[in-house]
Amino acid sequence: MHNVKLMASDMDHTLLTEAGALPPHFGDYLDALAAKQIKFVVASGRPLYTLQDLFPEHGDQMVLISDNGAVIANEGQVIAKTLIPTAELLEICQFVSAELAGHPLLCGIHGAVAAQSDQQYDAVYREFYHQLDYLADLQQWSGEGDKITVYFPEGNAETVFQTVLAPRYGKCYSVAVSGPNWVDIMPQHINKGQAMAKISQLFHIDADEMVAFGDTFNDAEMLQYVKYGYLVANANPGMSPYAHYHTASNDDYGVVQVIKQVLADQ
Repeated sequence: MHNVKLMASDMDHTLLTEAGALPPHFGDYLDALAAKQIKFVVASGRPLYTLQDLFPEHGDQMVLISDNGAVIANEGQVIAKTLIPTAELLEICQFVSAELAGHPLLCGIHGAVAAQSDQQYDAVYREFYHQLDYLADLQQWSGEGDKITVYFPEGNAETVFQTVLAPRYGKCYSVAVSGPNWVDIMPQHINKGQAMAKISQLFHIDADEMVAFGDTFNDAEMLQYVKYGYLVANANPGMSPYAHYHTASNDDYGVVQVIKQVLADQ
């Protein structure tokens, strides 16, 4: 792969190991990419503040696509933000709480909020949402929000997505499965592929000069947008139509293997 100018990766189950760790010495690879003027982009369903916490030394040198594209930051500055009106966020929370065996987190720009009755899932929530508060009544929340993420402890997120959430909300919002336990509801037309298109325009980098890595359905548009879309070996089997290339699993550092190849080819 010659003439690569940008590499983008999903985080959970893709770049991060199943233990939630970055590959060893990953900062050295970021430095090596920067030395060859290759941008590295993190593209995640996680919020911006959590991504910044994961990259304390390099976050201000990277592009961070957070909340599946609803908020994009470059070198520490937010360059794009798409919100969902508060009343709509609260309606979604109300429906999910009342009608489904799901647990909504309301994702505000500066922190997430969950119902006090869901504090039993605190350890799970805080892995992804480092700034998290609880309210006795989510309907009392106010602020700027860009996403509802719904946690399904039974691991049936894909089934609920197909049977309930996509039919109900898919025409007005961008709805995606982000893992066995999670469904994300974002503003309409927001996804990682759309975010990559914005980055392409901003930095004048063509899709033919981009590499991307992913594992599940909220990565699909991103993998289709770039020329070199890679699935890790542990990807959801249903993702096969969305990428032409494959690498090793997250626990075998598949992303790093391709980074090494790109560095050698430049």
